Amino acid sequence: MANIIKKTDFRFLDEKGFSFLELMVVVVILGILATYIAPRFMGRTEDAKAVKAKVDIAALETSFKLYKLDNSNYPTTEQGILALIEKPSTEPVPMNWKEKGYLAKAKIPKDPWGREYLYLSPGIHDDYDIISYGADGAPGGDGKNRDINSWELE
Repeated sequence: MANIIKKTDFRFLDEKGFSFLELMVVVVILGILATYIAPRFMGRTEDAKAVKAKVDIAALETSFKLYKLDNSNYPTTEQGILALIEKPSTEPVPMNWKEKGYLAKAKIPKDPWGREYLYLSPGIHDDYDIISYGADGAPGGDGKNRDINSWELE
């Protein structure tokens, strides 16, 4: 005889999914959680950018010190950070410039906000100054707009 399919073989057809009310409760709970948790992580992005700028500046400082060890002076403001990856042709021309440059990836990093770091040599505060003007790209500021400077690194 032919197999007869019983209604109980398709139990999933009788089962219902979540009701609209249950879905709305879940959405409300997720909304409440997002309201309290999201702000805690939102400020962390700017903190992370400031930390990255400090790390970049510290790495650039190390590269400039190696440059000075090889060439007896720091690159001038005119030669700039580019002197770490390309041999300067302007005075003072480095005599012992390292063939592969002084940055590991042979690429000058931009600050976390996508702008060039400012390099001054001789600097106002030290032999050289390296500056990121923060999120707003303008000198001064507080919070996320605060400048990050080589002479203020800890």
